[in-house]
Amino acid sequence: MTRLLLSALVLLVSTFGPTSVMAQALPDFTKLVEKQGLAVVNVSTSQTVENGPRIPVPEDDPFYDFFRRFGPPQGPREYESQSLGSGFIISPDGYILTNSHVVAASDDITVKLSDKREFKATLVGFDRRTDVAVIKIESTNLPHVRIGDPNKLKVGEWVLAIGSPFGFENTVTAGIVSAKGRSLPQENYVPFIQTDVAINPGNSGGPLFNMDGEVVGINAQIYSRTGGFMGLSFAIPIDVAMDIADQLRTTGRVQRGRIGVVIQEVTDELAESFGLSKPQGALVNSVERGGPADRAGIEASDVILEFDGITVESSSDLPRIVGQTKPGSKVTVKIWRKGKSRNITITVGVLNDEQASRRPSPVPSDQGRNTIAKLGLTVSNLSANERDQLGIDGGVKIEQVEGPGARAGLRRGDIVLALNNDDVTSVDQFRDLMKQYEKARSVALLVRRGQGAIYVPIRLDDR
Repeated sequence: MTRLLLSALVLLVSTFGPTSVMAQALPDFTKLVEKQGLAVVNVSTSQTVENGPRIPVPEDDPFYDFFRRFGPPQGPREYESQSLGSGFIISPDGYILTNSHVVAASDDITVKLSDKREFKATLVGFDRRTDVAVIKIESTNLPHVRIGDPNKLKVGEWVLAIGSPFGFENTVTAGIVSAKGRSLPQENYVPFIQTDVAINPGNSGGPLFNMDGEVVGINAQIYSRTGGFMGLSFAIPIDVAMDIADQLRTTGRVQRGRIGVVIQEVTDELAESFGLSKPQGALVNSVERGGPADRAGIEASDVILEFDGITVESSSDLPRIVGQTKPGSKVTVKIWRKGKSRNITITVGVLNDEQASRRPSPVPSDQGRNTIAKLGLTVSNLSANERDQLGIDGGVKIEQVEGPGARAGLRRGDIVLALNNDDVTSVDQFRDLMKQYEKARSVALLVRRGQGAIYVPIRLDDR
């Protein structure tokens, strides 16, 4: 038998040649890379980071109080942090998809094309929940990718990634789809595509292609004990990413549905306890009072089996399904209650998503409604409830800080109570007070932080 197999192999090799046999066994990626690689870009960012004063011993050290009182002053220092990532062009007029974690905190974004041209990019918007961001460069007739359907992907299918791992531009790696619809810890809104494609730092934001040359995902995460590739990589399905991108391009923010329940997984034991034939669905363990689910009549101990016709296989499916439902929609929810299934109609609410946002544009003067540009501050009025909790009558909250305010040590969340000797009562009044110091070299703000208050001197920029 062994002699017969060897004879057949020799005949096969002699007839077709060793190269032909290998070509039939492995796919040829060359044409795909030549055509689609032109639309893949390198994304480099820079950010000014403030390194505040530090005491060189831990708080429980006997010398901590000595260094705190008598140590040499160490004022805040600024340094520039740089990072690299990848992206891909989705339209000929310069819209680019990448990961939120690549660009969201950046002050400056540079995009380098495969033909070595470089452009300064603007951040159109980002969504931290899905880790998707849209940036824009000013150019026309750019090469762009074709969008595929990740729902047609099959486990075991060949896929290919192009990106800039460790800064090595236009690097191509390939592998297979290992699994679909993966749920990762703290990632409830993305059914990840798992692959064994080699992905490393710098690949983030780059495209995952199928063998038809279509983008089916954005390479976003790896599982690793070393920080490098260990055979597990995860991509955001492109249909999820494009839905987010469309919302960011049109409105600058992302709207998601919510129903106001806290859920948990249905285990074998729980399924048996509730009379279910198998572990499935999402068990409701509490309902937000007055929320959409409460108004619809959903109760604690209900098991949600279907939402808007989509089967809920496990509890991790529900946040994603609800989140993708348009707020205000009336949908049918199939639940299991006291040994029977029933349908309930629910009106989907809106998730207050602070993670999804548009990058604020720099404001050169005090024209921004809540911006005190001369101090580098974006502030907001306190609600009556916030003032009651803090025990104050006025003040404004710092929402964003840069420039002079950042150098003085102000932080997001600080409450400004006074400017020099004048109480600050509102954003408009604060701005009016600042007009008195147009030619001043410095001012002092009385700032509430935690339970204490302190005057912070601020050296003003010349404008």
